[in-house]
Amino acid sequence: MKGMFCKRFIAIVTVLTLFCSIVVTSGSASAETVPALDVEAGSAILVEANSGKILYQKNADELLAIASMTKMMSEYLVHEAVDKGKLKWDQKVKISEYAYAYKISQDRSLSNVPLENGGSYTVKELYEAMVIYSANGATIALAEEIAGKEVNFVKMMNDKSKEFGMKNYKFVNSTGLTNQDLKGHHPEGTTLDEKNKMSARDCAILAQRLIQDFPKILDTAKIPKKTFQKGGKYPIDMTNFNWMLKGLIKQYEGVDGLKTGTTPEAGDCFTGTVERNGMRLISVVIKANSHTARFDETKKLYDYGFANFEVKKVYGKDSVVKGHETVQVANAKDKDVVVQTKQAVLLPMPKGNKDVYKKEFKVSNKEQEAPIKKGVTISQMIISPKDITDPGFLSDKSLQVDLVTKSDVEQANWFTRFMREIGSFFSCMWDSAVDIVKS
Repeated sequence: MKGMFCKRFIAIVTVLTLFCSIVVTSGSASAETVPALDVEAGSAILVEANSGKILYQKNADELLAIASMTKMMSEYLVHEAVDKGKLKWDQKVKISEYAYAYKISQDRSLSNVPLENGGSYTVKELYEAMVIYSANGATIALAEEIAGKEVNFVKMMNDKSKEFGMKNYKFVNSTGLTNQDLKGHHPEGTTLDEKNKMSARDCAILAQRLIQDFPKILDTAKIPKKTFQKGGKYPIDMTNFNWMLKGLIKQYEGVDGLKTGTTPEAGDCFTGTVERNGMRLISVVIKANSHTARFDETKKLYDYGFANFEVKKVYGKDSVVKGHETVQVANAKDKDVVVQTKQAVLLPMPKGNKDVYKKEFKVSNKEQEAPIKKGVTISQMIISPKDITDPGFLSDKSLQVDLVTKSDVEQANWFTRFMREIGSFFSCMWDSAVDIVKS
């Protein structure tokens, strides 16, 4: 009998040892369900865009030079200024002979559309030149139009990064050029040897916010070719540096953005996005080995994502979650208040393995008291991977889902509240008496 017990014990220990020794990939599922992936770059990340779930990462929090991927933040601030009515797409921006933007735009060793001395361009024209052709002079002109001086715009960039919850970033100019390239015009308070830096994770956070807050960015980002100032005095043919767009040499089905970057310090970089079969992915590759390698490594990421993951609706909008149907609310007519999801919950799952997440619940820190309107958040569902080695989501290891009141919560009348207080008083007295007796 004793021998049999020992054999069983050894067998159990062996199984547990094998289980614990399973190597977990940089993605979100164990090697049993998702194969390993090796991306040849200094840093990389692959994310499901809707949830921010990390599917793969490599040195994702390392602070690295990002070159023109910087312009994603400049694009965000342009959209925000238009959205707030501080800028209009058809608004004219005049380029002065003495303007920093004019001087930089004449440097053809940099990405540029040459801006005419004294010329006027619409915000839309400059924006398209920035997004499609990574035009540095056009970017600076927009930064100065929004903030007066580029140094003020740079402060906006850093402030917005903090607002987004980024942790590894540093902006010193609006373009992503090294300050040395700016020929003595680098923003005040920055030094000649400084350059913009971000982690791959923060690049992905920025890309996610850009796409979610201003989805129309993709209407411009997906344009493969366009003529700047077509029909004008000095038209310039622009070919998008994102070669994965339809019709270009590294085209990949579904790619519609987002931003490349290249400097000697940053190497060849690319933040991309692709959508297929209802799943949108965001990728970041920093310090690839060549212009084409950044797209080859991005293709690896996309192939990996689409081959191994699929998005599933876990809960629909206005769904009551089993196990957390109600929350107690003080002074409510019905103390147990029904809650439901504020938004639909869609999550990427490893194909063939849907049991990879766990959920917990917490009531809002602020004590809720009736009356409460319908649709007010009073609780949260916390979704996190079961695998503790899983990298989780972009902003955290878990995803927080708001649970809101399903209907208006009426306040109980004074008599009901009074009787509840009496009941609570006697309950406390009884508990105290029991504690005394036990002591």
